[in-house]
Amino acid sequence: MYSKEEGERLLVIVGLGASLGAVAGARVADRLIEPFGVLQLMLLGAGVLGLQLLLTNYIDRRERARRPLVAPVKRANAPPAQNAFAMVFRTRYLLLMAMMILIVNWINATGEYILGSIVKEHASAMIAAGTAGGLSEGQIIGGFYAKYFSLANVTGLVLQLFVVSRIIKHRGVSVALMILPALSFGVYNILIFVPLLNAALAAKVIENSTDYSLNNTVRNMLFLPCTYEQKFAAKQAIDSFFVRMGDVLSAALVFTGTTFVALSAWGFAAVNAVLALVALILAWRVGRYYKTLTATSAAPSAAA
Repeated sequence: MYSKEEGERLLVIVGLGASLGAVAGARVADRLIEPFGVLQLMLLGAGVLGLQLLLTNYIDRRERARRPLVAPVKRANAPPAQNAFAMVFRTRYLLLMAMMILIVNWINATGEYILGSIVKEHASAMIAAGTAGGLSEGQIIGGFYAKYFSLANVTGLVLQLFVVSRIIKHRGVSVALMILPALSFGVYNILIFVPLLNAALAAKVIENSTDYSLNNTVRNMLFLPCTYEQKFAAKQAIDSFFVRMGDVLSAALVFTGTTFVALSAWGFAAVNAVLALVALILAWRVGRYYKTLTATSAAPSAAA
């Protein structure tokens, strides 16, 4: 709906809403799960989703009235519309973006496995040493993850409030895009040598809070210079297939690493460090394309 200038300003606010929702949702669930139960809380979630749909429709009507959002008129001799996946694979900017998002999600999902395996080992060690204070393994793990999600959500909210807009304003989208892969490369290199619980917790809090705030905001900004069809077709392919493919590759890596190779937590961290380096290179390439496209106002309809 928005131009580059509008999008770079307003998507920061949209990202703030996402961060606030993560914190508020966790607090509401924590307070209401015991008195209401799981099924009743799901009804509350459905009600919130209904409210979100009303807001979406209101924004859509308002923006269409302000600036009609219509697809380009198709000429009689124009080529047929491309399939969404064909559009991604034939447009280098979109393909690089899709590969970058896939690898970033692959890293994140594998990082969750690394953290989970370290937490489980820590809980088992506490029980074996008699330092669990009467807590079961499940209670220790549950308490840890409550702390983990709270830290990640609150940190992400603080970043969205005070950091994201300043990075985009003073350093631009191309630099902001490289921050998460650079951080991931650093934290997983640390985990290779220090595969301890607190180190893993700090690594995932840094990674997820940056992903939820800065990276999520910038990822949507990347589509601002795209054509109408790329925004409403190719974006759906990237946000669904390529994101989920990152999860699939992570699952394949974990299966291989635990079944055939016997990788430890530091071994998976080493793989993630290599993937983070690849993601950093892709982010640099995508950022260059973004700067070129927004500077020339050209649509990325052909591979460069």
